[in-house]
Parts: sequence; structure tokens; C-alpha cells
Amino acid sequence: MVSVKKRIIGNREYYYLEHSFREGSLIKKKELYLGAKVPGNIENIKKSFIDEIDREKWYKVLDYIKQEFSKEANATPASDKLKEMESFMIKFTYDTQRIEGSKLTLRETANLLDKGIGPKEKPVRDAKEAEAHKKVFYEMLNCKKNLTMSLILHWHRELFISTKQDIAGKIRAHGVSISGSRFTPPFPSEINSLLDEFFRWYNNSKYKMHPVELSAMVHLKFVTIHPFGDGNGRISRLMMNFILHKFNYPLLDITYENRASYYNALERSQRKNNERIFAQWFIKRYIKENKKYLKSY
Repeated sequence: MVSVKKRIIGNREYYYLEHSFREGSLIKKKELYLGAKVPGNIENIKKSFIDEIDREKWYKVLDYIKQEFSKEANATPASDKLKEMESFMIKFTYDTQRIEGSKLTLRETANLLDKGIGPKEKPVRDAKEAEAHKKVFYEMLNCKKNLTMSLILHWHRELFISTKQDIAGKIRAHGVSISGSRFTPPFPSEINSLLDEFFRWYNNSKYKMHPVELSAMVHLKFVTIHPFGDGNGRISRLMMNFILHKFNYPLLDITYENRASYYNALERSQRKNNERIFAQWFIKRYIKENKKYLKSY
């Protein structure tokens, strides 16, 4: 909890922000000097103060996760790493497709992508898009290029060329809505300028922002622009993992079981125009999913 504290030195009053928090087994305190009076924009100052404390606390944890992940990767035989990545790919494909309405179970997805056994009495489109997602996932892992719109259009085309040729690799020219969400995506006339702005931001931020926060912001910003008629979530989650992989952090699977909190964090960020809401959700989820690397932290 952040509180304003007053101190009297001599005959003068001075004000500070004070925040106490737990870090491991220790209770730590941070202060921020405000001046001889409380500023009128104190709520904004409180928010920025907390954000900086969170960043400082979380970045240490995230960097420790990367360190332990790298140690494990260096000690793992190449064949085992390939097997682990295949397991992740299957689960990630299942979850990212299931979030978007696929009827395939995890077992059916595994049988399809690992053994080539097609699911019975399930939509053919779901199976084709799962197979396409596997292909694009491995392309994403092996890609040495920078993130560009042409690369994203290629991924989108590969995802949908066998199921939705009319939208595959094409920026939408029509309005869309998001089922169950109160957020309305931008008008078609706004998309190109928003994409230009996105890539200016990305190219300016990619080596300045912490990679895990960068991956969260890439996901949020791109899915908010919603440039495609379908597949915006899937492409955004691929972009998210492209960033994590590029900077040698563990990949993240946003699970179908956690979709409610995921949707809520996205919608709240979008409707309140507050990117920190999703960033905080994302980083907390990322740390929770990688807690095995924190056993000795």
C-alpha cells in the first residue's frame, strides 16, 4: 500500500511517498520525496512509483529465470531439447487454437501433430489449422529475421491458406467485433497508420524494454489493432513467443484453462487505455509458469 507521509524538519513540512513490501523473507521500504506540499497529480505519481517498484522486483526474478533456464538448456542433450520443444508445441497449439474455438482435445491434437492420426467427428478446419500452426511455430523458432509486417503477413497466410483463403495474409478492410468483449477494434481506415506506429514503437523499444515486458506489449498492442479478419490472437501469441525466444527466455503458453483471466486483463487494458494492467498480468503469469526455475532463488 502506498501512503503519503509528512515529516516536520525544523519549522517546515515535507511530504514523501512510502511503500512497504515483502521480497522473499524480508520486508523492504521504498520512499519518494514529493516536496513541501502534496502535488495535485498525486494519484499519477503513486501509479508511476508502484510501477517502478514492480519493475525492479520483477526484473530480478525474470533475469534469474533466464539464467536458470540457460543452465538447464546447456545441460540438456540436443535430442531431449527437441522432444521438450515438440511437447511445448503440441500444448501451445492446442491452447492457442482452443482459445479461438477449436473443438480438438489435447489428446487429439497430440495424435494429429505427433502421429499424423486425424481426429474423428471433429471439424476438418480445426485439424488443418492445427497442422498449419505447427508449421508456423517451427518457422517462428528458426526465424533469424527481425519482426516485420511482411513476416507477420506470411505467418498469417500460412495459418489460414488451407481454410480461409479469402482472409489469409490480408489486412482486413471491414469492421469486426470481438465475441464477449466490450472493446471495439479500430476502424479499417485506421489500421495502416496504427501498424506504422506499432513498428516505430517496436523498433525503438526492442533493446530498451525488458524482453518479457516487451513480449507482453507486442501481444497487447498488436491484438488491440486487430488487423486481420481472424487469427489476431494466434498471431499475437506467436509474436509474443518470437520475442521471448529471440532474447533466450522460456516460451509461454497461455492456457485455455486461464482464458478468463487472460481475456479480462486484455479487455481492461484496452478499455481503460492502460497497458500496465496487461503487463502486470502477463509478468505474474510468466513467473508462475516458470516457478520451477525459482527453487533456489
